Amino acid sequence: MPTNDTNAAELAKSVGVETANQMQQFFHVNEIVNYVKEPEHIVKFATGVIAVVIFWLVYRLIRMVIKKGASKKFEPTVVKTLTRFVGYCFYVLIVMYILGLFGINLGAIWGAMGIAGVAIGFAAQTTVSNLISGVFIVTEKTMKIGDFIEVDGVSGTVDKVGLLSIKIHTADNQLIRIPSSAIINTKLKNFSTFDYRRYVFEVGVDYATDLDKALEVLKSVPAKCPAAVTDKSDYAPKVLLTTLADSSIGMNLIVWCERPNFFDLKHQVCLETVRAFRENGINIPFNRMDVTLLGESTNPVATKA
Repeated sequence: MPTNDTNAAELAKSVGVETANQMQQFFHVNEIVNYVKEPEHIVKFATGVIAVVIFWLVYRLIRMVIKKGASKKFEPTVVKTLTRFVGYCFYVLIVMYILGLFGINLGAIWGAMGIAGVAIGFAAQTTVSNLISGVFIVTEKTMKIGDFIEVDGVSGTVDKVGLLSIKIHTADNQLIRIPSSAIINTKLKNFSTFDYRRYVFEVGVDYATDLDKALEVLKSVPAKCPAAVTDKSDYAPKVLLTTLADSSIGMNLIVWCERPNFFDLKHQVCLETVRAFRENGINIPFNRMDVTLLGESTNPVATKA
């Protein structure tokens, strides 16, 4: 029995020693210890530690400056992307510096990275295109979070502005992701850039109408619309005769409003125009359709003739 215990102990000891040796070989512990023992390597190690600390302090300073400066001009998501990019650059520089400090040839690494970059570039052309387009969008500042925009027939409120894409939600509350390249390559409408918006209301009157009276009645409409701007000379309402159509004379009422009141203005102008025309006996022409019901035994061709 004691013999079995002794054998088990020796077996466990040998397994532990072998495991420790394998771990030392795997992590190159002996090589590292011998390397650090030499004085010139100790100097390199100390220099590297000091350099890393200095790089880290500079990185923190640059990151702080970017956060303070960019936060005044860009959206929080863009600032976060910029700081993250600076962080990646910092890590790459630190790794390359340490490798160079210990005598590792960086030429081969740079060459491999260049080849890998070309391969990745060909494989991800769409992503690169969106990334470059995103940089232009951020620098041009054509939109910000909360703006109502339209791109290629799709409209909605901006929720996030990124380098690869922007995210909007439509009026019926659907999420839409628009690639940055699509925004650069198509027309972008931003309805939230300016404080005032113009609405052109088109209406027609028949040819028997007194046009002077119709113009005066239409001019009185903006004063009845709470959303309309009537007290600013640059945004004063205007009434124009525009077209001589087949069955009506076209008129336009041009009226301005503050941006958030645009849809209220459309409703109010339409409602008050119809009311004003009815009260003053002004007719708005509209198409009529005559329908003739033919009996089952009636010949449609004969009836028409």
